[in-house]
Amino acid sequence: MASATEDPVLERYFRGHKAALTSLDFSSNGKQLATASWDTFLMLWNFKPHARAYRYVGHKDVVTSVQFSPHGNLLASASRDRTVRLWIPDKRGKFSEFKAHTAPVRSVDFSADGQFLATASEDKSIKVWNMYRQRFLYSLYRHTHWVRCAKFSPDGRLIVSCSEDKTIKIWDTTNKQCVNNFSDFIGFANFVDFNPSGTCIASAGSDQTVKVWDIRVNKLLQHYQVHSGGVNCISFHPSGNYLITASSDGTLKILDLLEGRLIYTLQGHTGPVFTVSFSKGGELFASGGTDTQVLLWRTNFDELHCKGLNKRNLKRLHFDSPPHLLDIYPRTPHPHEEKVETVETTETSGRTLPDKGEEVCGYFLNPSLLSPECSPTTTKKKTEDMSDLPFESQRSIPLAVTDALEHIMEQLNVLTQTVSILEQRLTLTEDKLKDCLENQQKLFSAVQQKS
Repeated sequence: MASATEDPVLERYFRGHKAALTSLDFSSNGKQLATASWDTFLMLWNFKPHARAYRYVGHKDVVTSVQFSPHGNLLASASRDRTVRLWIPDKRGKFSEFKAHTAPVRSVDFSADGQFLATASEDKSIKVWNMYRQRFLYSLYRHTHWVRCAKFSPDGRLIVSCSEDKTIKIWDTTNKQCVNNFSDFIGFANFVDFNPSGTCIASAGSDQTVKVWDIRVNKLLQHYQVHSGGVNCISFHPSGNYLITASSDGTLKILDLLEGRLIYTLQGHTGPVFTVSFSKGGELFASGGTDTQVLLWRTNFDELHCKGLNKRNLKRLHFDSPPHLLDIYPRTPHPHEEKVETVETTETSGRTLPDKGEEVCGYFLNPSLLSPECSPTTTKKKTEDMSDLPFESQRSIPLAVTDALEHIMEQLNVLTQTVSILEQRLTLTEDKLKDCLENQQKLFSAVQQKS
């Protein structure tokens, strides 16, 4: 029987917010945790003993989302006050602010290289911002209701978004087109994200479900209904083997994605849980909700499970490869979507201006505040020459035959990987069956000896 040390344990808790938590994120080095709340504040918690927490004041309404940049030198926050703020995560907490949308902003997300920031809003749009050039780039329009969340894929080539229109959409960041659409929800998805390899997406549904899709073959892989309330947030373990969920039923659930089953139910909060996230190394995770507490947990189970795998099964932990865009279905826009413009830009003599109502504050990404993560370029006017940006007309169109062959090769690769996964799962099942038979034989022998 497993000992308590093998299970997730509550390591410590933090109190400082005056209202429900909405979002949290670990720094890349795992030494800090940022939290956002209905009390309009951000808080930065330091894990060093006796270290002080910092409260960042600035937003005029609920802070809906917070995220560290990949290098941990910037902190982005979104708010119902329609603004996005970029903070320096230190004692002084200097920030720059820009009006990002014409309605409340629901989420922020940095690309893996820290060069871009995606924002999602109740104005039904997703917007992408260039952190190096300090400017707005483009908008994505297809959703017909509030956009709850938008996330970059690990390689930055795709964005996944979910909306109260009960759809999940996948976007190609190169041509700014919607390349896939999932709409089989009874309710809508509150949160969506890519797995670490970028081959799958998972969603947290208001209909109490958690769903995992393989975006290479456009198939629903797993469907969990383990909560008795809406699922508000999910987070993949860095290994990609586990998924943690936070729900309005007041619990956290940990799912083993390799075996397709629930392995832990954690009860620590006294009300709905709105946010949860693994640390970048996976050894910790944190959660928050209406009880205003931040609970910090030690994972434990991942180390135990990894030790239990034999060498021939270890390779299955890293079998996935990033999807090729040809794997994303459908390969052409849906017929009912062709009437809608995707990219919102204003061009004048080769120059691009911010959207109406999106004046980018001159303090936005002030070079004096930028860390080495963001190149210290000279501040440029909003009408900076954009002639160096790629246009769809400049892209070469492959020959039909070449395109078809490439697509076939990619699909063969998918089939090969799928067979490999099935073989590895079969091996694991055989190992478990062998253990069961051995235990049964031992038990049978013991009974015979007693008789």
